[in-house]
Amino acid sequence: MKPNFNQLLEGNDLSFEETKALFNACFQEDVSDAELSAILVALKMKQPTAQELAGLADVIHTNSPFQFELDIPAMDNCGTGGDRSNSFNISTCAAFVLAGAGVTVAKHGNRRVSSQTGSADVLEELGIPLDLTKPQIKYILQENNIAFLFAQHVHPTLKQIAGVRQKLRTPTIFNLVGPLTNPVALQSQLIGVYSEEALPIVAKSLQTLGRKRALVIHGAGGMDEASMQGENKYILLANNELKEGTIHPEDVGLSTYTNQEIEGGDAKQNAAILHSVLNGEPGAYLDTVLFNAAIALFATGHVDTIENGVDVARNSVFSGKAKAKLDTLVQYSKEAKQEVV
Repeated sequence: MKPNFNQLLEGNDLSFEETKALFNACFQEDVSDAELSAILVALKMKQPTAQELAGLADVIHTNSPFQFELDIPAMDNCGTGGDRSNSFNISTCAAFVLAGAGVTVAKHGNRRVSSQTGSADVLEELGIPLDLTKPQIKYILQENNIAFLFAQHVHPTLKQIAGVRQKLRTPTIFNLVGPLTNPVALQSQLIGVYSEEALPIVAKSLQTLGRKRALVIHGAGGMDEASMQGENKYILLANNELKEGTIHPEDVGLSTYTNQEIEGGDAKQNAAILHSVLNGEPGAYLDTVLFNAAIALFATGHVDTIENGVDVARNSVFSGKAKAKLDTLVQYSKEAKQEVV
């Protein structure tokens, strides 16, 4: 660990393999809080690179006891948090729309970060347990096309680092790495980032990690989701190439809304918003979910254009298929608790 740590202290970047060696040592050795703090601060001071972000993500992924592969292609749609928008649970709601459209979604998430309510909080309110075993999660994914992986539960090795981060009270590399650490072997992803500067870093990290297709987006007004407020910037990873682009809701036939119009509340309020969207209630919440689901469908290669994705997402909602995925997730979770060890 020491040589790589000294490199960081001198302001030098680490390679993918050097980063893996450093953080593997952190997870496997008796490392003090002071040493962990020094590593995180050193990375922050020199600014993390894509190789360092990918290296850390790979270590967290491979050290998770919940790591597994599926026989079917799986994706995740998740934001980094940190945009302080207080938005409702956009990606969580969009995940059910994706599942209703036939996409397998291993939804990875946590308690609240930049919103009043995180994905774990609202799903718990909806009756979905957060403590399922690996076989139970795998069973649900295969049977229902969507399951939730609670970050704190599936990454127990991060407990010490979580404590150090709380004491530091400053953003670190861990504010970017979360969406990259899903223990399921993903083929594609949609990731929202809270800063425009993070776009190329996260996109290149996904490329290093071997995603077949992915899209990283930074929303208008500083959101870590696609925003209805204006132009959204993104980088698409396809055929191992990175391509920059922009997308405005009006480009795909949707209305514009301010970010303030999609603010959420506590877990109970956000659960009610989620139900209203899946029931097809028109307005800013529904259009925001359709927009983000459409971009995710494009990110996976499920549709050729984001505009086509809007049509597919709308059909998932108004056919009742998206709502059915929520209902069956609750049902399958109960069954898995009883029947799957």
